[in-house]
Amino acid sequence: MEFKQINHSTGEDKIHTNQIIAEFLYTHLEEYGDHIEDILKCIAYVMNPQKGGNIVVGLDENKIVGVVILNNTGMKDFIPENILVYIAVDNSQRGKGYGKQLMEKAISIAEGNIALHVEPDNPAKKLYEKLGFTNKYLEMRLIK
Repeated sequence: MEFKQINHSTGEDKIHTNQIIAEFLYTHLEEYGDHIEDILKCIAYVMNPQKGGNIVVGLDENKIVGVVILNNTGMKDFIPENILVYIAVDNSQRGKGYGKQLMEKAISIAEGNIALHVEPDNPAKKLYEKLGFTNKYLEMRLIK
């Protein structure tokens, strides 16, 4: 698999536009995903020089097989510098190690620590644990 890194410094990829990436994530995140509009907001955050982050597109024979999006938090130490917002592998390509390769690439390019949220029943939880992620806190939210 080859990787394409996209951020505000590299600019939007002419082939893998924001809309194509958002549609890929919407399709392959399945029950763990968000609406395309929300995914596009996450991509816009990466592309904003005052905010930032990275998008990693995994390609096999020029076809998207996976995508990871990290947003910068603008914080350090008390809150990790990065949050992994989305990762998805093409549902017809799962089990080939693409998810692990995408995560390893995302970890290697991120400056600082990384936080992520994962549903307890999400099969990706095992991958995150193998890569060294730990469950330090129980997240609680107040939705207003």
